Amino acid sequence: MPPRTAPDVRALAAEALAEIALRGASSRGVLATAAPRLDDARDRALLHALVQAGARAWLRHDAALGHLMERPLRRREPVVHALLVLGLVQLEDLGMPPYAAVAATVEAVRALRKPRLAGLVNAVLRRWQRERASLLVLLARHPETRWAQPGWYIEALMHDWPEAAERVLEAANFEAPMTLRVNRRRMRREALAACLAESGHPARPHPFAEDALVLEQGTDVARLPGFSDGDFSVQDGAAQLAATLLDPHNGQRVLDACAAPGGKACHLLERHDLELLALDRDAARLARIRENLTRLGLAAGLLTADAAAPETWWDGQPFARILLDAPCSATGVMRRHPDVRLHRRASDLPVLVAQQRALLESLWSLLASGGRLLYITCSLLRAENEGVVTPFLATHPDATACPIRLPAGHAAGPGWQILPGEAGLDGMFYALLEKRAV
Repeated sequence: MPPRTAPDVRALAAEALAEIALRGASSRGVLATAAPRLDDARDRALLHALVQAGARAWLRHDAALGHLMERPLRRREPVVHALLVLGLVQLEDLGMPPYAAVAATVEAVRALRKPRLAGLVNAVLRRWQRERASLLVLLARHPETRWAQPGWYIEALMHDWPEAAERVLEAANFEAPMTLRVNRRRMRREALAACLAESGHPARPHPFAEDALVLEQGTDVARLPGFSDGDFSVQDGAAQLAATLLDPHNGQRVLDACAAPGGKACHLLERHDLELLALDRDAARLARIRENLTRLGLAAGLLTADAAAPETWWDGQPFARILLDAPCSATGVMRRHPDVRLHRRASDLPVLVAQQRALLESLWSLLASGGRLLYITCSLLRAENEGVVTPFLATHPDATACPIRLPAGHAAGPGWQILPGEAGLDGMFYALLEKRAV
């Protein structure tokens, strides 16, 4: 059998980006399919960088192509259009040498079996280089192309966080750091840091996320020593704060109500001996929790069920702690999941808010007297955060908000909001509610 011919990385990235930006696919799913087609780790890293940067900058570079071409290729040749976006990404966002970036992009046209368009791609990228200064001024005039963010989101952010909005928009256009969570049952943080440094992957402790190590340079996690043995996981420091805020005690009955992919549930079990039930509506996503538990040497109850309909699954025994990581707009993790800015719509918000309110209402009855429920979203929008929790408190006399104050972030009604980039963290909202006897 002849050896397999590796696909052209830029051509493969263009196919992936077209799926994400023009057909609504998730970057995680597309990359999970595309990356195994490349044998070389450096090629896989380049693929990841191109696709993520392409999604991050799509709204700007897609508009730029409208100024560079009389008849854009978006509909006629969507993959080549995505390749042109990647050409601009290489020139503007990844800092590649111009000659090499243009030449490699033109070669990718041929790899896509579109040789008749090679001259056009070359001409468009050369024109960008000639007219770059004036085009950048033009693009900066409009918020959507200045920040490469959808207009509805920019408007909402300016309304909710006027003093921080531009800083948040800027932070979303840089790649998030890669943060690890040390498995306390297997390893001390200092020991893992030393092991990583010895293998050429230096990392620094996060200043207040107690189990977090921040890598100086991101990499394929499977290449790091100790990952397959369960010594650590990848999890942003903001998500790691959930275990500290929920603060369960050994032996308590705990519910993680929307658990997939299981990072927060696993962190709780790494810290405490708990009777933990991890719930999720999606059986396939629940399987990911099982995989993580197995790798980390942990055990929990797993159940495919709808947290908003406890009458279909609850055994009547109350929980001392409930973690509600509610489905949300994900506007706080756009730098880590840049496809969110391409897929999320303003019209999604009322549906999400209704779902968040229904989950909070349903789960409250499952909480023991004196127990605590931690409501979390990775949203920056007040409607999904204090806009959900404040009305709940007003209509539930047995609910009180516990004060939260972290070294980074801002008070937000009855909760606390971290904005993207603060202390190097993702954007996340927390509200800790305690059930009292009335």
